[in-house]
Amino acid sequence: MGTPDFSVPVLESLIGSRHQVAAVVTQPDKPKGRGNGIAMSPVKETALKHGLTVFQPVRAGEEAFIQKMRELAPDVMVVIAFGQILPKELLGVPRYGCVNIHASLLPKYRGASPIQWAVINGDQETGITTMMMDEGMDTGDMLEKRVIRLERKETGGSLFGRLSLLGGELILSTLEKLEDGTLQRTPQNHGEATYVKKIPKSLGEIDWSRDADVIERLIRGLNPWPSAYTWLGGKMLKLWEADVLPDAGMAGEGCGKVLSASESGLQIRTGRGILNITSLQLEGKKRMDTAAFLRGFAVEAGTQLGRS
Repeated sequence: MGTPDFSVPVLESLIGSRHQVAAVVTQPDKPKGRGNGIAMSPVKETALKHGLTVFQPVRAGEEAFIQKMRELAPDVMVVIAFGQILPKELLGVPRYGCVNIHASLLPKYRGASPIQWAVINGDQETGITTMMMDEGMDTGDMLEKRVIRLERKETGGSLFGRLSLLGGELILSTLEKLEDGTLQRTPQNHGEATYVKKIPKSLGEIDWSRDADVIERLIRGLNPWPSAYTWLGGKMLKLWEADVLPDAGMAGEGCGKVLSASESGLQIRTGRGILNITSLQLEGKKRMDTAAFLRGFAVEAGTQLGRS
């Protein structure tokens, strides 16, 4: 059971293993693009490529869907970024239960956006947790974990890819131990849990009074979606890459002002430190490095970024 790109390596790992994938469950097809053409989820595309049976319930709690699962009688349901809450009736269908693959080291970062927040918060490490599902939001007993360290310039996108592949590796270990009875279940410490909701686009609007290193992590965490942004001359300016420079000036003085614009980047004063923007995208234009941008768009020192 899965839907986005993040779920595909797990499905492919299961297909390539000794296990039999009896069926694939994913979200219904949705309109996409200006022409409102119907788009399949990445998981459905992968499943059809391998000739697998696909189910697409509007709600996982539909009695007709649950009955189909009872008839299928799976040993286990593997769930990763499916996108719906599973009801108690469905959780009880598989012989070994429902195993979820979650992109954090539980109980930290339960919820919808653990990958982005690991980068935004400047975590040194994160990972994948497999767990037995219950009726709560990522509250079930933990089964296995794999830990990775974040790279110095890790983005939400790069971490997404690394954890996606890691999930495909870990699920085979978890299923092996689940089948032979050697898997240890560890209850979560609910007092240590943090919840992260789906990220709104508004989170990406930069507050220049914040520290430069905080803003730099926000830029990386929201790359590629929904992206961090500010405003330049009334137009949205997306920021894709930046470096933090030391600042000997007064903290909080002239936040958001351009200090210099050169081949080396667009240097902006923040609440503490200077942010040197090296890759950006002005509304209606393509993403480009700052040097190329400045060759076609003049930005003067003293220009104020942000909403006017």
